Amino acid sequence: MTDTVLHVGGASPYDVVVGHDLADRLPGILGESVQRVAVLYAGSLGELVQPVVDALVDRYDVLALGLPEGEAAKTAAVAADCWEALGEAGFTRSDAVVTFGGGATTDLGGFVAATWLRGVRVVHVPTTVLGMVDAAVGGKTGINTGAGKNLVGSFHEPAGVLCDLALLRSLPREELVSGLGEVVKCGFIADPAILELVEGTDPADLTAGSAELRELVERAIRVKIDVVVDDLRETGGREGHPGREVLNYGHTLAHAIERASGYAVRHGEAVAIGSVYVAELAALAGSLDPAVVDRHRAVFGRVGLPTGYAGASFEELHEAMKVDKKSRGNQLRFVVLDDLAVPRVLAGPSEEHLRAAFVAIGGDR
Repeated sequence: MTDTVLHVGGASPYDVVVGHDLADRLPGILGESVQRVAVLYAGSLGELVQPVVDALVDRYDVLALGLPEGEAAKTAAVAADCWEALGEAGFTRSDAVVTFGGGATTDLGGFVAATWLRGVRVVHVPTTVLGMVDAAVGGKTGINTGAGKNLVGSFHEPAGVLCDLALLRSLPREELVSGLGEVVKCGFIADPAILELVEGTDPADLTAGSAELRELVERAIRVKIDVVVDDLRETGGREGHPGREVLNYGHTLAHAIERASGYAVRHGEAVAIGSVYVAELAALAGSLDPAVVDRHRAVFGRVGLPTGYAGASFEELHEAMKVDKKSRGNQLRFVVLDDLAVPRVLAGPSEEHLRAAFVAIGGDR
């Protein structure tokens, strides 16, 4: 099958390529002016990253930097180690970074590229479904602090994104399923055809080589592209649309759950739970038909994602949500739906509704 090229317009345009065995495209994206390339990769992927290194070594000086796994990579200390390595290797403003890994690697690597000499070229090669449909597209980079997830970061658009579906063959099933949390989310906020495809496909057929998974990935990427082109820096959408903030559907509670669990709950799993939560919240506010709430549980559950949570108290999660980066002052903000693909922002819901929605997903009273 031929590669699919999805164009991201705007002030710094680039392409997202979806296909198989894409490493040979890297030099064409990096260009002639680059002399040194730092390949920041998840440490366990040393064997998988080799084709990327091989595609670069004949034309560039390559610095391969292994990173900690998962969210452990997204710290100021790891970023500082990368900066020191770039400095020792003599990286200049005309050099580049390539990231190779899941969403955490993309977030950290993008942040390093954004902050080294105030910004150098970066190309993302995501190795997970989550990385392909979420972290690698849109230019958001970030690291975590003790206070919460992604509280430090910057906007830094990549020069290109290579979504090599062949890399998904080595992905553990639970990680592939986790990535589907962001895909299904896109179905609810913008593209109901995603929901119909999930509902009409045997979950066992959603595998790395399947046409169904490829279509889901491409549709989710298109949703993200459409949103970020209109609102790169999350300043607001048009005609009442939440803009880029819509991509945070389910994320306020999701980030709180991730933090409370010490990141034992995967991001896509937390997004599934958080999406059901905000659906319940919208129903309590009288804006969403309970049938759509039921559909949240059905579609997320169909692909194997959790739809309830009782691993922390309401009080603990409520405190964590208060430091969410989407909050304004003391007011919590949630993206909710009035119907499929009809999102809006619900600001300052009552604690009574917040608690009742938590009870509805299996939490304590």
